Amino acid sequence: MLKQILFLLFISSNIWGHKMENKYFTWSEFTDSFGKEMNSAVDVYESMKKNGLVDYSLAILDFDFNSDNKENLEKLKNFLIKTYSYSNLVIKKNDNDWELSGETTEIPITEETLLYWALDMYKKGYEFDSILEGYGAPIDHKTQRFPDFDKSKEDFYFDKAIDYYNSGNLSTAFSYLCIVLKINPNDPNSYYSRAIVRNELYTWKSALKDYDRAIELAPDFISAILNRGSLKDENGDYSGAILDYNTVIKISKNDTKHLQRAYFNRGNSKYNIKDKNGACEDWQKAKELGADYANERLNAYCK
Repeated sequence: MLKQILFLLFISSNIWGHKMENKYFTWSEFTDSFGKEMNSAVDVYESMKKNGLVDYSLAILDFDFNSDNKENLEKLKNFLIKTYSYSNLVIKKNDNDWELSGETTEIPITEETLLYWALDMYKKGYEFDSILEGYGAPIDHKTQRFPDFDKSKEDFYFDKAIDYYNSGNLSTAFSYLCIVLKINPNDPNSYYSRAIVRNELYTWKSALKDYDRAIELAPDFISAILNRGSLKDENGDYSGAILDYNTVIKISKNDTKHLQRAYFNRGNSKYNIKDKNGACEDWQKAKELGADYANERLNAYCK
């Protein structure tokens, strides 16, 4: 594999990200309905399977978003065209609200790819104060087409996944990484990269499993171990996080960049378990290694 995403989590943060001042689709509605959205995706997938869907069949989904503000849907429309290349996007008045309908590009449909497409659209809708209302695709079992799963296409799909991720198109990145892992189920870079996408779409337990698999396949995969530690910390497993940071410190040797972050993050986890002295020692070590961002913690907690 030629490339990998280097996305390192410096500081443990709220898994849900940043709240927005939405009026139509509020933060509490977003979080309260998250599980329902996941269940809806499974229901849509099962309906498509009953109609003859074979996994990884390429399908174009039609979809609808609702909002009480036409301008929000105009902005969402432009974003979906630019970032996702979606087509046939139309906005119309629907009773007291506005509706945006459109079609996706071809998506290789499995239960997971459909789920993460739905979560991606659910999140994007929230960012534009709009609600993903419905989606689906007709299935003709006689004309289904599939991606090329030849081994020679592995690097192509991986590189495309990275490009889509970097452009903000998380669901297509996820789909391409799933194709790579269909071709080569033992590629640690793809598990690592897919874990990042999973976590950005708020499914940290699934992200943790992908990090576990990446590290199982590549025990010295420092970025994966560091990310896994941060994920454990932000979900309350401080002892598990510290073990991962210990491993990074042990195997990083002269890798200053990773050592800075391992000591800094380990300091955060130690502080979370009330080990203030240990935390201050680690933040000081991170600073000595050149991590100026440790000064904020040292000044706040270690005077």
